[in-house]
Amino acid sequence: MTASGIAFDRVAGSGIPVVLIHAGVADRRMWDPHWTELGSARAAVRLDLRGFGESTTEPDGEWSHVDDVLETLRHLGIERAHLVGASFGSGVAVEAALTAPDLVESLLVCPPGGSLLATMTPDLRRFIDAENDALARGDLAAAVEANVDAWVVGPHRTADDVDPAVVAAVRTMQRRAFEIDAAWAGSAPVELEPAALDRLSEIAVRTLVLVGTHDLETTHDAASRLVAGIAGARRIDWPDAAHLPSLEKPAAFLDLLLDWTAPPGTASRPGPAAR
Repeated sequence: MTASGIAFDRVAGSGIPVVLIHAGVADRRMWDPHWTELGSARAAVRLDLRGFGESTTEPDGEWSHVDDVLETLRHLGIERAHLVGASFGSGVAVEAALTAPDLVESLLVCPPGGSLLATMTPDLRRFIDAENDALARGDLAAAVEANVDAWVVGPHRTADDVDPAVVAAVRTMQRRAFEIDAAWAGSAPVELEPAALDRLSEIAVRTLVLVGTHDLETTHDAASRLVAGIAGARRIDWPDAAHLPSLEKPAAFLDLLLDWTAPPGTASRPGPAAR
């Protein structure tokens, strides 16, 4: 854990480290399906953003998730990294790339979320209203289910279409985040100014955007904005996945991740997602 209370795991392998930044409905446990095998192939770090998982220390004064991530990497002596962000974590990753461009070797956005969402689509509005209504009643269980319905199941599927283990994992992680937030005095992170979406042309590193077909319309819109705004950025769409493709298709995601972060001139393990 860092001096300011950011919890992390590290595998000190070889090569440029892969840094995993979790979704807002999760914590660093969302990378459990990939962690052991990833750590056998790459140097890797996964962390809990402040207010998630085991990063429960409420800040005293101004703070930001980007500062926490950069502090964690300094704590570990990491000067260059592949940043992998899921949903809310992808916004943090992109903002970190804008704040400390010399640190970032590549970006894997899987999928965009958080500060990268620009459009209030009807499906996003339905989610926000459902979550706000539940929280106003103090019903954390209902708020968790609103997040599961929107981000795990997606607007075009039913719960029967999703692995129950994925649903259960997200329920546990999202509940933890709500409980931490409820215990805090309401300290909100500082937002990046100008906003990341207004500075995409500044990003010069390799960027890959992964989106599930069953994700919300606002996420697909954000992916299009990233590909249009970042020179050379590529987009991949996965059928039969929603907002958490790495959890729904862990083996395919690991193939993709290993291929994306492989040193130039080397081959990762073969697989359809890596080609």
